[in-house]
Amino acid sequence: MKRFFSITISLILVLVLSSALFGADLKVNGVYTAWGLSQSKFFLGKNDCNDNYVVQMLRFKLQAVANDNLKLVTRFDIAQGWWGVDNINRTKYGASGLFSNKDTNFLMHVDQAYIDFNLPNIPVNLKVGRMWYGVGNKLLLDNNLDGIQANLNLKKFKLNLGWAKVSEGYDGLSDNDVMAAADPYGNTDARDANLLLGNLQCKNEKREINVFGLYYNDASVDDGTAYLMDGIDYFRPRFSPHVTQLMAFGLSGSVKLGNLSVVGEFDYLTGKDDIDNGAADGKQRYDINDGTISGYNLYVKPAFNITPALSLGGVFGMGSGDDDKTDGAGNVNKLRTSGFFYVTEIWEDSIMPDEEGITPQGLGAPNTRGYREFENTTLFQANATYKIKKNLKAFVSYTYITATQPIYAWSTTDTGWTMGDANSNDIGSEIDFKIDYGIYKNLGLTLRGGVFMPGDAAGYLINGNNDNSDTVREIKTTLTYKF
Repeated sequence: MKRFFSITISLILVLVLSSALFGADLKVNGVYTAWGLSQSKFFLGKNDCNDNYVVQMLRFKLQAVANDNLKLVTRFDIAQGWWGVDNINRTKYGASGLFSNKDTNFLMHVDQAYIDFNLPNIPVNLKVGRMWYGVGNKLLLDNNLDGIQANLNLKKFKLNLGWAKVSEGYDGLSDNDVMAAADPYGNTDARDANLLLGNLQCKNEKREINVFGLYYNDASVDDGTAYLMDGIDYFRPRFSPHVTQLMAFGLSGSVKLGNLSVVGEFDYLTGKDDIDNGAADGKQRYDINDGTISGYNLYVKPAFNITPALSLGGVFGMGSGDDDKTDGAGNVNKLRTSGFFYVTEIWEDSIMPDEEGITPQGLGAPNTRGYREFENTTLFQANATYKIKKNLKAFVSYTYITATQPIYAWSTTDTGWTMGDANSNDIGSEIDFKIDYGIYKNLGLTLRGGVFMPGDAAGYLINGNNDNSDTVREIKTTLTYKF
């Protein structure tokens, strides 16, 4: 704890002194959130999953504002972790474990740190440092990365261009393709992974259109590993391909027509998996493919205001899948996301511990390894929102979920995994609710949760078989203070 306080106080003092010396105004805002969770049957009854726990996060955003054209921005998380667990001695495999050895346990964890300035006499804004990168509705990309972003702001449109250094490829500064000695993680190819992206936005009061694209290339593959997935040190859904090269194009937008509003997005992805995954591992990590990967996402979310208090809506989501995990092309639906895209409480919802949040929440978490976003998922949702009074709002939804491509049974052996013949498209259905109560203007209490009724396909994905089909339940109470 002494280290935590000393680091925090030192950072604040540096920013305060910098602001005083350079005549900048210091602006501070942030959020404190505490989540109380009760989860049961997350392995569909295969084991005794009965988890009740509380987690919290305190996040600060500090800005040293010199003038309208220049500011320094940083965002960091402190006092972040599990109650009764994270303020104790930690090891990589002890207590609740540290994902990628990140210090998200009551120490300071810096998410963003960048300088933001406008160029003189031209409508161009530059950001340099560690900042958020994302496109569309956070289906393809939603992550904090190191790099440079440029924004061209004109009256009718806004153009964003960005470059990010995603990985140096080796624990060092070299860019050689072969190193004499491996780094602590076993990597010997020191070349880098880079990301280029662009987004063109046209927006007015009633509609918004975004046309975007990204190109990602990981050159450090000669050692048989890739940053995505080997370098991120958590489990994605089973049988995922490596992403060594990826191009993605998308169109997203929103429109308001009277009482009707619609949000939507379509993405197409194509790329390469340059690593031979012929040797299937026992942890079912890698998809075996012919070196090519491709995929798509389709998302439509309409809402109609029946009265000022009542709104009826829905969601249609569809993402590509792979019906053969042992041959052919692999499936890809995203580059890298932090799990903040929301459709359901249990099936796909997951905020990753090493990205932005502090605890796995839905069946897309690294232990259960369900799908996230729309990977191999087609779903239909009907929902309703009712504003009971000014500070009290209720939401309820029903979602039918099926697999875009059949999900096959699997089993593990001493040498790896084998794919069975049994398959299904029936993932299941889910009923969710959410009640928001505003205690004060900046303090809110939320009670939310749901029940997920699994089909055979959910059992095949999570457990490898359909022997268990218990109803999954989650209740979550959230206290949020924004300042």
